[in-house]
Amino acid sequence: MKKTAVILAGGKGKRLKPYTLTMPKPLMPLEDKPILEIIIRNLSKYGFKKIYIAANYRSDIIKAFFENGKKFGVEIIYSVEKKELGTAAPIKILKKLPSNFLVINGDILTNLNFNTFYNEHVKKKSLMSIGITQRKQLIDYGIIEIDKKKIINIKEKPIYNFYVSMGIYVLNKRILKFIPKNKRYGFNNLIEKILHSKIRIDYHLHNGYWLDIGRPDDYERAQLDYKKIKKL
Repeated sequence: MKKTAVILAGGKGKRLKPYTLTMPKPLMPLEDKPILEIIIRNLSKYGFKKIYIAANYRSDIIKAFFENGKKFGVEIIYSVEKKELGTAAPIKILKKLPSNFLVINGDILTNLNFNTFYNEHVKKKSLMSIGITQRKQLIDYGIIEIDKKKIINIKEKPIYNFYVSMGIYVLNKRILKFIPKNKRYGFNNLIEKILHSKIRIDYHLHNGYWLDIGRPDDYERAQLDYKKIKKL
């Protein structure tokens, strides 16, 4: 069976306005290629030859551009939501999913080795594996620590380290039973539900490049970064 990936491309890109008033965010260009084409070509390079595109907003444009995927060396199957379903619920309506499959948001720029991530998940027989990366966040204030009625410390503009979700997952088909039908349901809801059920969630730590193109300044950064990292 072909290695399979699901690309979530149904969002309206509200944070990226005005760019997305007439065009779906996954079709925003980086140099001469849309973000979604870069993702598809990267998946194909790592052996993912069957790709579901879960679409909604301006799905007609996405279909017209990518057609059946043949020109990109993959098979593309479209699933168009009748209403907005969030990030996890669109997976519930897909037909003929294999035992394990990769899921990625349609606005991600990364040099992650998808094949390594996928194989780790399969080897561990995981229900869910989450791609994570580390981020540093500068707090541009003096942080005050208090104890009861007095101040005990101040940290001037501290930098905190966080692990964040990359918006990339590898899932086992058994996870579908945790996703409700015909209801808006996000990956945050799904992860909370699985953790509440005391089921193990695995992760893959990526130390390379990753950018979630969510806001205008992210898009501007992606245009600059892509020139540097596309060979990677």
